[in-house]
Amino acid sequence: MLTLCQTNPGIDTTVIMIAVGALFLLLLLVFLLRYLALYVRALFSRAEISMFELIGMSLRKVDAQLIVQSKIRVVQSGLKISTQELEAHLLAGGNVAAVTSAIIAADRAGIELPFKTAAAIDLAGRDVVAAIHTSVDPKVIDCPARGSDRNVISAVAKNGIELRVKARVTVRTHIPRLVGGATEETIIARVGEGILTTIGSSHDHKEVLENPDRISKTVLAKGLDSGTAFEILSIDIADIDVGENIGSKLQTQQAEADLLVAQAKAEERKAMAIAREHEMRANIAENEAKLVAAQAEVPLAMAEAFRMGRLGVMDYLRMKNIEADTSMREKIAEPPKDA
Repeated sequence: MLTLCQTNPGIDTTVIMIAVGALFLLLLLVFLLRYLALYVRALFSRAEISMFELIGMSLRKVDAQLIVQSKIRVVQSGLKISTQELEAHLLAGGNVAAVTSAIIAADRAGIELPFKTAAAIDLAGRDVVAAIHTSVDPKVIDCPARGSDRNVISAVAKNGIELRVKARVTVRTHIPRLVGGATEETIIARVGEGILTTIGSSHDHKEVLENPDRISKTVLAKGLDSGTAFEILSIDIADIDVGENIGSKLQTQQAEADLLVAQAKAEERKAMAIAREHEMRANIAENEAKLVAAQAEVPLAMAEAFRMGRLGVMDYLRMKNIEADTSMREKIAEPPKDA
C-alpha cells in the first residue's frame, strides 16, 4: 500500500481537493439556506443590510431575522434607524420589535419619539407601545383606584359634614418625562390630597354640592402632574354623597369625655372631703382626750394649792358656787325638748 501511494502522489492530491471542494459547497449551501432569503428580503426592501453584516450578526449571536424584519418595517415607514442601533439595543436586552412599533406609531400620530428615547423607555422597564397608545388615546384613572381598600375619598368640611367623593382623572403619557417619572399611584395620591384640601377648606358642605367643579378647578390649578409620567387633561367628579355629621359626633364624644373628666374630678374632691372629715374627727377626738387629761390634773393642782396654802376653803367654796351658778344658767338657756 505504501508503495502504491508513493508511486501515485496525484491520487492523494485529487482526493484532498475533492474533499475540500465538497466541504466548501456544503458550507456555501448552509450559508445560502440561512442568509440568502434574509439578504434578498433586505435587498428588495431597500433595507441596506449587506451579506457581511448578516454574517457579523451570526458571529455576534444576534437574531438576524428580527433585525432584518425591524429594519424593513422602519424603512417602509419612511424612518431612518441604522442597523447598528437596532443591534445595540437588542444586545442591551431591549425589545427591538416593541421599540420599532412604538416609533412607527408615534410617527403616524405626529409625536416626536427619537430612537434613543424609545430605547431608554424600553430598557427602563416601561411598555413603550402602551405609552404611545396612551399618549394618542388618553386613559381614565379612577380615584380611589379600583380594587383598593377604600371605595370613596372621605373629606370633612368646616361645618363638620362628611362628603364622600369618587373622581375620574383623564391622563395621557408625557413622553419626555416617561423615564424617571412617577406612576399612576402618584397621580391618584395627589388627586386624593387635592380633594381633601378643597373640601376641608370649604366653610359649608353645600358649597361643594352646589359646585362640584370647584374641586376639579382647584386640583388642576395645583399642577399635580409635575414630575410624573403623565399629563392630566381633566378631573371629573363621578359621584359625591353626604356622609355622617362628623362635627356633631366629635362634639358628642368630647362632651362625654368632659363629663367623665368632671365626674372623676368630683369623685376626687368627694374623696378628699371624706378624708378631711375623718382627719378632723380624729383631731377632735385627740383634743377631747387632751381636755380630759387636762381636767384630770385640776384636782391634783387644787390639792397641791391647799397644801401650799395658796388656796383657802372659802376660795374653793366660792369656785363651786360659781360653777353651780353657771350650770344653772346653761340649763335655763337650753330650748325646751319636745315631748
